Amino acid sequence: MLKEILHSKRAQIEKLAKTRSITSFEGEAEGFKHRNFSEKLTRSEQSNQIGVIAEVKKASPSKGILRENFEAKNIARLYENNSAACISVLTDEKFFKGSIENLILARKEISIPVLRKDFIIDPLQVAESYAMHADCILLIAAALPISLLIELESQALSYGMDCLLEVHNEGDLEKAMSCKSKLVGINNRNLEDFSVNLETSLRLKKTIPTTKLVISESGIKNSKDIKLLIDNGIRTFLIGEIFMRQDCPGRALKKLLSSCTESD
Repeated sequence: MLKEILHSKRAQIEKLAKTRSITSFEGEAEGFKHRNFSEKLTRSEQSNQIGVIAEVKKASPSKGILRENFEAKNIARLYENNSAACISVLTDEKFFKGSIENLILARKEISIPVLRKDFIIDPLQVAESYAMHADCILLIAAALPISLLIELESQALSYGMDCLLEVHNEGDLEKAMSCKSKLVGINNRNLEDFSVNLETSLRLKKTIPTTKLVISESGIKNSKDIKLLIDNGIRTFLIGEIFMRQDCPGRALKKLLSSCTESD
């Protein structure tokens, strides 16, 4: 699936490059002030709070449509009103039914930092993210050779954006440790068969320096899962699917956070 997505993404980039350039995107973003994604999560962790990056996601390749009644800006507002630390917005159209417009509208609606969640594999996409006012971008180690990972991170940092470095295994983690970014996301989903196992976060966390901030991604369903991760030194989470399936995503977030507090 990852190979298929990346093949499609390269075709999209080739098409985009015919009409847009890095310079043109940089011109659109001139004077823009980013919200500090990394700092917001760090403050949350230092104050011993549970930090949730709440995801705005209509669909996924493995689960199909998650939410029919979907308006990105309303969902983002509900998340912010119910104590999300940051927001993640899917912008991939073909596989996740997302859009750049969703991120732009969501960010205008809220005051907390926003992550662009996509398969970013080219400098043109980093400049595009800058122009759409993303505060942070996702860089998936499994999708990038280490030289390109470092190049894209450097470009994003030069724009003032943060990077969330996503890893799935020890090989990915080795790449991420060659980068400067503080944020390391451990994705609990196996890219080969899409199975999910929280043990991935527990295993990889043991070898990550304390100077990095670890975020557990995928497969987090309830307060029991969060307590397991907290007990193993992880207090920051990227969660989307369980919220998207509820009538009110914001209320679902509030309920999850409240149940975690009660269990403490």
